[in-house]
Amino acid sequence: MAYVAVKGGEEAILNSHGLVAEDRRGDPAVPELTVRQIAEQFGLAVDRVMCEGSVYDRELAALALKQAQGDAVEAIFLLRAFRTTLPRLAVSNALDTARMAIQRRVSATFKDIPGGQILGSTYEYTHRLLDFDHLDIVDCDKPKAKVADDPLDPTFPRAFDSISDEDLIEAELPEPDQSPVFDLTRDPLAMPAGRDQRLQNLARGDEGFVVGLAYSALRGYGAAHPYVGETRVGDVTIEILPEELGFSVSIGDIIVTECQMLDFFGGSEDEPARFTRGYGLSFGKSERKAMAMAIVDRSLRCREYGEEAKYPVQDEEFVLSHTDNLEAAGFVSHLTLPHYVDFQGDLQFIRQLREEHNRRLSSKEAAE
Repeated sequence: MAYVAVKGGEEAILNSHGLVAEDRRGDPAVPELTVRQIAEQFGLAVDRVMCEGSVYDRELAALALKQAQGDAVEAIFLLRAFRTTLPRLAVSNALDTARMAIQRRVSATFKDIPGGQILGSTYEYTHRLLDFDHLDIVDCDKPKAKVADDPLDPTFPRAFDSISDEDLIEAELPEPDQSPVFDLTRDPLAMPAGRDQRLQNLARGDEGFVVGLAYSALRGYGAAHPYVGETRVGDVTIEILPEELGFSVSIGDIIVTECQMLDFFGGSEDEPARFTRGYGLSFGKSERKAMAMAIVDRSLRCREYGEEAKYPVQDEEFVLSHTDNLEAAGFVSHLTLPHYVDFQGDLQFIRQLREEHNRRLSSKEAAE
């Protein structure tokens, strides 16, 4: 359909909304995609929107993806905006990932680990070839994987617990001052940042940017030489502690991905050599994000170990100030808005500089 150009800002904006609705719907002859279809079949995209949007709700994340025509950043924007309208009813206890109902659990550090390697659902061993069978939609039962003979244990020890007693891996210890955990969703970014703030920032950060930072650390623009100590995906229970009850109660389960990276530390005058940790945790099945997050987390801890911070991935202010995809996309997109006055000012300035340059050139030629 052709549209006649309109004058007037408000009318143009309303017409633009209509065009967006048309683009979103596409060909009316094609059945409309439902929110439930997106939630069930675009699961990894939904997981990313939930993670970076800071709202664990598959239906809302799928709705945001549909409204944004599949644009993940726009969908994250929509979900975060909705989040600001929600009341905060409680603060959950820390997740106990040791009690995770495992769907996938692998370690690259040991071949044989307590409980065994659980491959689970992964694209790592698939052929990267287009499957043209997906072009045809047929009514069929849901594909089923082979059911294990025995159920998995309800708890899994960490893959590297076997060498923890030797003090070869940095111990996991609580913060000594027991200060309240920073809440990046309510308080602005503050420097210098504690590890709690850094991890929240990375969890909400743009996956592509965080992966790029991790990649830079691996390629030599950083000091990372990590091993995947353990990556696990599964259901964890959310618990809260109501004041009127005095004990914790479960309010539901969510799927999370957790990654612990081990990185070599050669020791210092005060500390012996050992493996140190980087940590990543994300909503849903977001393994790439959790792994990259763990690499960047360890890179940002360089000063804790007396290491020189000389690469971008080790620069706390650079990393934390540029991870947010909404701020980045907004800053880039705002360039399409009117900048007439600024441009005219720069245009006039360039003309002035060129006149001065020409005068200097003429004076030089006359002197010669």
